Amino acid sequence: MLKIIFWLLLLANAALFAMQKGYLGALYSDGREPARIGRQLQPDKIRMTAAENPPAAAATSLASAALAPAATAADLAPVACTEVGNFSAAEARRFSSQLAERMPAIKFVRRETQEVASHMVYLPSLGSKEAADAKADEVRRLGISDFFVIQDASPLRYGISLGIFKTDEAAQKQVASLAKRGLSGAKVGTRSVSSSKVAFQLRDLGGDNRLAFDKIKLDFPAQEVRSCP
Repeated sequence: MLKIIFWLLLLANAALFAMQKGYLGALYSDGREPARIGRQLQPDKIRMTAAENPPAAAATSLASAALAPAATAADLAPVACTEVGNFSAAEARRFSSQLAERMPAIKFVRRETQEVASHMVYLPSLGSKEAADAKADEVRRLGISDFFVIQDASPLRYGISLGIFKTDEAAQKQVASLAKRGLSGAKVGTRSVSSSKVAFQLRDLGGDNRLAFDKIKLDFPAQEVRSCP
């Protein structure tokens, strides 16, 4: 009996010792020991990483664009003398009217020029002055003003000239433009002619006046802008 008690006490002491040393932690747990939490979180494997390939270039570009000042009239330095043309008589009247309306402070000079060209866009002869005048009214109703009735003693008499051009390519573009506006039947002929045109010279064109001039020029896309001769 004493031997049994002895062995029971020995086993109890061994179990108590094992509990104190934590040897029995794998068999039972209260869910609160630091070691278990440490194993779950694995803090040694946690790393703070930066985002790969940050859009630094894009951010820099946007910042630069935001800081870049917009172009203003003050950035447009005056040009000593600017010439634009060559205008037909009708276009010259319209252009000078817009200059006076939008740029009253700018003085301009009209200059008569002679334009020699070999390609004419035209409507063939209508056979009589009456028929040509009636066709001219139709052309005018389409909003086309740069034309005239041919009245010389040639096969084109009582036809309608719709523009004189230096190159065939420019003449063909005019035919296409007229067709879009509703005028069909225009042809291109080779005919060396000299016609009077009007050019405008504007002095000290800069700042707000330069911006206004650029807007006016949009209504006259075929006219050339150049330095004064």
